[in-house]
Amino acid sequence: MKVQNMLGERFKNAPKDCVIESHALMMRGGYMKYMANGIYSLYMPTKRITRKIEQIIREEMDAIDGQEVMFPVVMPASLWEESGRYTSIGSEMARWKDRSGNPMVLGMTHEEAAVHLARDTAQSYTDFPFMIYQIQTKFRDEPRARGGLIRVREFTMKDAYSFHTSQADLERYYNRAYEAYNRIFERCGCKNFISVQSDSGMMGGSISHEFMLLTEVGEDTLAICDCGYRANMEAAVVSVENEPGEIAPLTEISTPDVKTIEDLTKFVHLDAKQFAKAVVYQRNEDDSYVIVFIRGDLEVNETKLRNFLCAEIHPAIEIAPESGIIAGFIGPVGLSDKITVVYDKSLRGIENLVCGANKTDAHFTGLNIKRDLGDVEYVDVAKTFAGAICPKCGKPHITISKGIEIGNIFQLGTKYTKSMDMTYLDENGERQYPIMGCYGIGVGRLCASICQESHDQYGPIWPMAIAPWQVEVCNLRVDDPTVKETADRLYAELLSLGVEVLYDDRDIRPGAMFADADLFGIPIRAVVSPKALANGTIEIAARDKSFKENIPVAEAANWLKDKVAEMLKA
Repeated sequence: MKVQNMLGERFKNAPKDCVIESHALMMRGGYMKYMANGIYSLYMPTKRITRKIEQIIREEMDAIDGQEVMFPVVMPASLWEESGRYTSIGSEMARWKDRSGNPMVLGMTHEEAAVHLARDTAQSYTDFPFMIYQIQTKFRDEPRARGGLIRVREFTMKDAYSFHTSQADLERYYNRAYEAYNRIFERCGCKNFISVQSDSGMMGGSISHEFMLLTEVGEDTLAICDCGYRANMEAAVVSVENEPGEIAPLTEISTPDVKTIEDLTKFVHLDAKQFAKAVVYQRNEDDSYVIVFIRGDLEVNETKLRNFLCAEIHPAIEIAPESGIIAGFIGPVGLSDKITVVYDKSLRGIENLVCGANKTDAHFTGLNIKRDLGDVEYVDVAKTFAGAICPKCGKPHITISKGIEIGNIFQLGTKYTKSMDMTYLDENGERQYPIMGCYGIGVGRLCASICQESHDQYGPIWPMAIAPWQVEVCNLRVDDPTVKETADRLYAELLSLGVEVLYDDRDIRPGAMFADADLFGIPIRAVVSPKALANGTIEIAARDKSFKENIPVAEAANWLKDKVAEMLKA
């Protein structure tokens, strides 16, 4: 491919809204063009990169007995009504009616389509296990599109679905998929990625992992311990050590206009760890109140709370006077039984707490939950923090990092096969529901994430395995017959050897050509110039500056072929 024939431009500066490096570099480098919020057209370099990523994914999915299929982008709403997700998913799903008045949806994920494809075919236990996968366009009306291809509304994704007759068989396959994911990300050139325990979210299921590329620009927060414990903030188990304190009578004290934990600590001269803080939410469905009591120095993890309640919630901004809730002075003693009360396990073991008295300008000291409220259920709805106790090793070694999710895997169980009535006959002739697993990778997001991880101030540094081209030939003097003949011949020889080459023979300044070459990010650059040819050589350098050689002209093509093979193998 010649640069002069390629559609797309390179720019010195990125649009002002590009706050993430990968977004800025891919806009500057002519990789994509903005069309609408979270929707981009992709130019040739990006398409070549994503095609290579897709091929790596296909090879690894085929290696674990995957069968590639294709599901429709457009599906009838009735399919999603069967699973219950037509109403449980909010505005992220695009819904409309076709010309016949039939409700339709755009696929944002394809669990329903996978069950639909398999349920009339896999009728006997002898048909199991199997895994089907696709690489397909999806649409999710994402409210927080950001970072270019890292979070978009229209995207290409590999999603796979496995079907099993036992939990043990699912777990065996889940482990195979887990290892395949590690190989995919390694082969694509990811350097600093980990897997973490995660929350299953709208996918459902009980066990799930996310693969995270560690980077400070990531929007996911991760809890990590050097013992090997890793979890997404939404799923991280919080363990704390508590001082019981001396048992004291429940005593009401006057606290005029003292409504916040910060003010209360100063007023009573106690640490926030001795307070039962109240955080008020409302269920989305009926606006009923939920109050979480949690240790005063901790925050509520709303994802954990949603999962515990099995309901969508929102923070209570305005509290109705008839509720009996006195904002700033809320405590568990004397609350209306119409209010759902949740006790975080961070309060367990503390025998002397400060809390609101459910009266204006009043608090209680000496709260002993067991004595004053009886036996309550403690649940984990707290957000973890740096220095928290690791639930695996028991040491206060939790650190907080940021990451970009580049893949996820879920053990779905029978959530979809039951709701959609997919059954098979087991060995005893009895009807059973298959058990499912789900495995996803966002192709465009992985491309952008690798750019985020592997770049310098001048442009991307693409790993050889997914680079748009393997070698770029730069002709610095198109008006010099010797330079032109040598560069043209090198280009032709490399093509004949099967090397992927981008050839820049434009009549432009060397500085501009090198600036474009940096934005292309191709792993090896061969520069043909009068200065090098005077010594009978071609200057060959790595984009990541790991090597720079002057190779004799006659040997250059084969040297480059061998170097490409060496870097691919590495």
